Amino acid sequence: MPRRTLSVLGLLLAGLAGVAAVTFLFSGLIVANSSTVGFCFLMVVLGVATFGGFRVAATVAVAATVCFNFFFLPPVGRLTIADPENWAALSAFLITALVASRLSDKAQREAAEARMRQQETEQLYSLSRAILLTDPTRSIGTQAAQSIAQIFDWPSVVVFDAKSQQVFRGGPVEFAEPLDSRLDETIRMGTHYRDAARDLNIWPISLGGSPMGALAAVGSKASDGAIQSMLNLVAIALERVRTEEAANRAEAARQSEEFKSTLLDAIAHEFKTPLTSIKAAATGLRMVEPEAQGELTKVIEEEADRLSQLVTEAVKMAEVDAGKVRLRRDETTAKALLDAAASIFEGRGAERILTLGEGWHTRLVVDRELMTLALRQVLDNALKYSNADAAVTCTAGLEGGFLTIRIADQGPGIPERDQERIFDKFYRRASTRDQVPGTGLGLHIAREISRIHGGDLFLELETPGATFCFRMPKDRGK
Repeated sequence: MPRRTLSVLGLLLAGLAGVAAVTFLFSGLIVANSSTVGFCFLMVVLGVATFGGFRVAATVAVAATVCFNFFFLPPVGRLTIADPENWAALSAFLITALVASRLSDKAQREAAEARMRQQETEQLYSLSRAILLTDPTRSIGTQAAQSIAQIFDWPSVVVFDAKSQQVFRGGPVEFAEPLDSRLDETIRMGTHYRDAARDLNIWPISLGGSPMGALAAVGSKASDGAIQSMLNLVAIALERVRTEEAANRAEAARQSEEFKSTLLDAIAHEFKTPLTSIKAAATGLRMVEPEAQGELTKVIEEEADRLSQLVTEAVKMAEVDAGKVRLRRDETTAKALLDAAASIFEGRGAERILTLGEGWHTRLVVDRELMTLALRQVLDNALKYSNADAAVTCTAGLEGGFLTIRIADQGPGIPERDQERIFDKFYRRASTRDQVPGTGLGLHIAREISRIHGGDLFLELETPGATFCFRMPKDRGK
């Protein structure tokens, strides 16, 4: 039998036992007037009404009235009353018992409703707090569905976003069958759907009169007011999903435009030096003897090659930033990569690059162009931020299954407040922003290249100057 039925039956039996006890006590053991007996019967009825509700109390009141009449009102032993005053007393007793039972039952129901409202208020507060404090790294819709299932103790919850056609699920139990058509119909009709056989409810979600989606739940027990408040909170969560998606798209577009602008500025700056050299050499060709033209021709060729290299690297940086890069792996050595990266600095500080360590001949299988670009970005950073006569030390060594390349300069170092953001896109230190040319992209691009190779690039702390470490998986098969 259901637990509620057993509880009601137990209270009924307890009430009847109380009536029997009062009858036995005053009919055989204690002599008392009928008023005292009637008061004791009334106390039993009120006690039952406090816990059992009106129906149980009414049954006990009728039983108490019969016993009162049969055992205590003359003629005793018969269900009749000789004195009209006793009829009035018996009627008053029965009416008092029933009215008291009704009032007690009403007070009990109101108390239960108050407790339920308080619980629902606490649940809605918890849900609103959960929605406001959602983790930005996870789906807001999924977090909302999971919070509803957990807070309201519903086994299955589905939140459907009509605009994106996304379905967010929560609760430990999956729905037995797809709800797509029913969700669409609920949104279109704008009315509550209930399937009593499956204990399934589907409510439309709207904000400001505009349909936004639907909420489906199994085993939902809550008042209409609580459901409506919950739907409003879910509507706010869906609006946050859309707002954040729009903000992400806007930020992506802004960063894309910023990247293009910054890259163009960097290319313009980098192109000035070789273009100036080419212009000067070309002008000099008209003014020197033919036998002296070979040196100027060599300058033009070298600077043209440098321009070509800059264009290639700019294209690669754009591909890496857009996530469209495809690795073209080939076998090489760490020393070959460093030499290729340092070659572009010929005449501009290449002589300051020193190599130490025994790991330079370690063989790697990498995309040569990309890894050369990554090394070049870090070398360029080290040369720019250190004194013109200071060495940049490059060491290579094996650490476990990885080759670690450290590029250390003797510059001023990186303040602690900047260390966490040094790899962020477009980030540049305020103290050097106007003194050292750059884009704020080099270290970001270098780290992304390292990571798509299965390695990493990080700043080594507690060292003089700045030391950047490449960690690359070595060729295990060689």
